[in-house]
Amino acid sequence: MKYRIRAVVLLFLYSLLLGQSVRAQPLPVAVPTPDPSGINQGRFIGVLVGTAAFYTITLLMLRKQWYKKKVPFHSFNDNREWLQMDKVGHAATAYSMSRGGYELMRWSGVNEKASILTGGLLALLFQTTLEVFDGHSEGWGFSKGDMLANVAGTALFAGQQYGSGQQVVSLKYGFRKTIFPPYRPNVLGKTTGVQMLKDYNGQQYWLSVNLASALPVGASFPRWLNLDVGYSGSGMIGGHENPPVFDSEGKAITFDRHRQFFISPDADLSRINEFSPSLQRFIGTAQFFKIPAPSLEYNRLKGVRFHPFILPKE
Repeated sequence: MKYRIRAVVLLFLYSLLLGQSVRAQPLPVAVPTPDPSGINQGRFIGVLVGTAAFYTITLLMLRKQWYKKKVPFHSFNDNREWLQMDKVGHAATAYSMSRGGYELMRWSGVNEKASILTGGLLALLFQTTLEVFDGHSEGWGFSKGDMLANVAGTALFAGQQYGSGQQVVSLKYGFRKTIFPPYRPNVLGKTTGVQMLKDYNGQQYWLSVNLASALPVGASFPRWLNLDVGYSGSGMIGGHENPPVFDSEGKAITFDRHRQFFISPDADLSRINEFSPSLQRFIGTAQFFKIPAPSLEYNRLKGVRFHPFILPKE
């Protein structure tokens, strides 16, 4: 349930950003950009009305479609599920939404500090709403771990933007098809689109560091070059543990649940000087997906592996 709404929220923010991509203020690279001369009333009202309308419609859809049976509010400890992949996903989603809300406010002419605060509060509002609904849903529950991850993702964006006026470190998402969904399609997804949200075996989350901003490099060093550290899990067809599954001959099939760690180069396209300032800012907001690139992987089953372009199907 929450997976679908989380995806819709991200698509909503990005669709609004598409409308301002050619006219937005430039993305700050080293220091905060000067505040706009004033709020653009038309844009500001449009953003407020659009955000309020989307939030209200989302609530109505949730109540009607996915949270029909309401139970007393309760909590649910899922911190040990899915090798914590869902927690990293919450943090990445909150980071992306915070950045999207910030850019919408800046496009409207809101000053830097108010835009940072508003973007973070919007992200937490949407995410907290989902958690409260889960708290009243049978089979789910309010997750303190999810909320902590939401706050962490928002803090990662806001802290950097307040402190240095740029995103030295960002969170990105990657995906590959895996062999696991056919064993539990109702849990891991029947189609590729659903699997991108629900199959944690296929997801990777990347901590992307801009080297020119983090290290004392010379002027000739490429400002767009990033180094990413990734995390994923594999062998999971259940949250805490795998339920028994069998092949066509009735033989038991077992999967070893394990963590995977990656390192890979990346590009922050928003820092390419040949792009216009407005395009740089839009790209920095929308570049949530990790660009395929060579990578090194380590896991306890297969040790160190090199992948020349994209991660193989497992």
